[in-house]
Amino acid sequence: MYRLHRLFTATFLLVIFSSTAWAQTYYPGSWGDWEKRSPEELSLSADKIQEAIQFAQDNETDNPRSMEENHYGTFGREPFGDGIGPFKDRGEQTGIIIKNGYIVAEWGEPFRVDMTHSVTKSFLSTTVGIAFDRGLIRDVNEKVDQYMAPIYFMEWDNNQNKADEFKEPKVFEPFKGEHNSKITWNHLLRQTSDWEGTLWGKPDWADRPSGDRSEWMTRERHEPGSVFEYNDTRVNLLALAAMNVLREPLPKVLREEVMDKIGASPTWQWMGYENSWVIIDGQQMQAVSGGGHWGGGMFISARDQARFGLLTLRNGKWKDEQIISEEWNKMAQTPTEANTNYGFMNWFLNVNKDRLPSAPTSAFFHLGAGTNMVYVDQENDLVIVARWIDGGAMDGVVKRVLDSIN
Repeated sequence: MYRLHRLFTATFLLVIFSSTAWAQTYYPGSWGDWEKRSPEELSLSADKIQEAIQFAQDNETDNPRSMEENHYGTFGREPFGDGIGPFKDRGEQTGIIIKNGYIVAEWGEPFRVDMTHSVTKSFLSTTVGIAFDRGLIRDVNEKVDQYMAPIYFMEWDNNQNKADEFKEPKVFEPFKGEHNSKITWNHLLRQTSDWEGTLWGKPDWADRPSGDRSEWMTRERHEPGSVFEYNDTRVNLLALAAMNVLREPLPKVLREEVMDKIGASPTWQWMGYENSWVIIDGQQMQAVSGGGHWGGGMFISARDQARFGLLTLRNGKWKDEQIISEEWNKMAQTPTEANTNYGFMNWFLNVNKDRLPSAPTSAFFHLGAGTNMVYVDQENDLVIVARWIDGGAMDGVVKRVLDSIN
């Protein structure tokens, strides 16, 4: 009986070990080459998976499918809120569940390219990670100003009088001045810089302004690092700073260093604004936006979102290559002192379980308006993409998928 017990235990452990090794080694091929497994093959409850899908579909956002119409009913009502980047109508409620690297379920239009709004910020911080891994940024706690060459905007003067701009600055130096010179890469990545200025015609104070109009342009600045504030003007500043260091357009860097390597399709597009053009090394380059706040940002399919989610699940490793250093991915997952539920943009953490009480505290998610969610759960080797759901339904989707795990 004792020998039989030992044999059973050894066999059980072998099965567990083999299953774990199998889960850790599978990566999809390129584009649509992604193996599917039934819930039963991965010891999941098929009924619970179907419940999660039905719950997501029943909770599609009631915002208009026209992203331009939605903009002018929300952010477009802010001061200087005009759209300056492209908009694209969205599709139906869509999602994908990835377990152990395999597709367990998908619904809606997983290959359709839609705006992903602030999930774009996660791609932006990844390009900053590339600059860090290349040694172009030595330490994220160093001040950005020492890295910045003067920026020359592309402008067409239409034969305007030169005297009208006599003695006005001909280059842009965004990190000069008593306050802005204190800002580090870490402050920008964590949205705690409180940078003061205007970029692409969007003043920092006009982005999500407070209710008290008398304070919009007169309040005292917070010490960098002390206060968290979600602000897309400052996000776009990070995109400009990253391009200035890499000296290449960020979509090109992202495609060559990340998206092509993880087998993403050629259908994604990262866009900037009609006025966000600069000259670097004699080349015209468009600075991209970190979201769709005024249009633009990342236009991408749920399938390619899921690939990116899987890359972050594996801490930057894809097959045999460490695409983004594990050091960078671990830093991105560390809480911000001024907001412990936020890491680097746009890594939302679950430390306090505010938005996802059903998920482990170690889980994180890339989140954008819509709602667009890429949920990443390293404890359960799980990625969930849920697009165009009501924000309050996020936990309901995650809970039902987690309930399916035996």
